[in-house]
Amino acid sequence: MRIVFAGTPDFAVPCLRAAAAHDEVVAVYTQPDRPAGRGRGLAASPVKREAIARGIEVLQPENFKARVSRDALAALRPDLMVVVAYGLILPQSVLDIPTWGCWNVHASLLPRWRGAAPIQRAIQAGDTQTGVCLMQMEKGLDTGPVLLSQSLDIAPSETGGELHDRLAALGAQVLLDGLGLMRAGIRPVPRPQPAEGVTYAHKLDKGEARLDWTQPATALANTVRAFNPWPVAEAQLAGERVRVHEAAALPLAHGRAPG
Repeated sequence: MRIVFAGTPDFAVPCLRAAAAHDEVVAVYTQPDRPAGRGRGLAASPVKREAIARGIEVLQPENFKARVSRDALAALRPDLMVVVAYGLILPQSVLDIPTWGCWNVHASLLPRWRGAAPIQRAIQAGDTQTGVCLMQMEKGLDTGPVLLSQSLDIAPSETGGELHDRLAALGAQVLLDGLGLMRAGIRPVPRPQPAEGVTYAHKLDKGEARLDWTQPATALANTVRAFNPWPVAEAQLAGERVRVHEAAALPLAHGRAPG
């Protein structure tokens, strides 16, 4: 197979390693280098660094609106494009280029938690189970049919960072399974997502980090877990900003005012 991989953050790196295990990745797409750190110098994405270390060509278009960007992808003659947390919405004109279309590795059990932050939103909502779906991409936001999936339990004290790492590893395994079937001449059967149970995992925002003491203790503890390591929950205590990295809800009938 000729595979083109598209991804940007740490979450996508295990999947890139899985896709490149048989030297089939002919190019990697990732977001353009962005300012980072105190010096605000341009920094390469984790996926770019992994691709360079493997000697794989890296392309970093701002988007695919220009014909030249789509032509460059078509010139790679991809059989399959694997997309993992790339950060760009791919138009239909791009989805149609690879022979077998585009696969996406998504960190939830679709249709629950479509969107940008499925890992953190699952913890924040108090979900006890999540997983990874390998999805055939279509124009809608995470609406495509599911090819393969695996689930895992969310531990009661698990943080967003800890669950991120476990799902990244699970995503790589699901992708390996899908690619293994393709190499054996077996195309995974697409299963349309059910219309019921659709939820959206909106992008995390620092403005959400302030704890609302009128919420139940369980909801506050879940938010603390979900927002570790970013954006980190915080509160004003005695006039000071306090960042809260860990919390547990206690079943106490204390009779005190919230906060």
